[in-house]
Amino acid sequence: MHYRRVKAKGASYFFTVNLAQRNKSILIDNIDLLRQVFKRVQKRHPFKIEAIVILPEHLHTIWTLPEGDNDYPTRWMLIKSAFPRQLPKTESRNKSRLKKAERGIWQRRYWEHLIRNDKDFSTHMNYIHFNPVKHGHVKCAVDWPYSSIHQCIEKSVLESNWGCDGAVEFDGFDFGEM
Repeated sequence: MHYRRVKAKGASYFFTVNLAQRNKSILIDNIDLLRQVFKRVQKRHPFKIEAIVILPEHLHTIWTLPEGDNDYPTRWMLIKSAFPRQLPKTESRNKSRLKKAERGIWQRRYWEHLIRNDKDFSTHMNYIHFNPVKHGHVKCAVDWPYSSIHQCIEKSVLESNWGCDGAVEFDGFDFGEM
């Protein structure tokens, strides 16, 4: 099946990518490996990570692609195939995944959203940084170690107590979480 996706060249996109088994913590248990995979893919297929949060079983990120480039599917394919290759084979796989030689670590699809303007960008960035609080991992966004919020605080884009009171507005957006 071929999914229709918006593919604007040189644009910024918000993504949600989930593990197949949402009760696992593979992403944070293997955070250094995940970071290495992202860096290798970025080196071969450049993109800028504007914001990112890695949770135990899913991640959210905003990428900006280079001028004239709209090939985020290849980047995700490389990340989603390289990461599991370096993990022990402990997951169960159904017949379909076995037939396609898939590990079964990731959900096959991912959520993407074309960032349309500055307000859209800001809303999605806030969502990314607030996500560990939303899921009950921490009381304050800054307490989650696997987030770009720390760079935003260093650059004075956000205050260190941002999101601690839970008063963050998302304008009713759908962010691709289940």
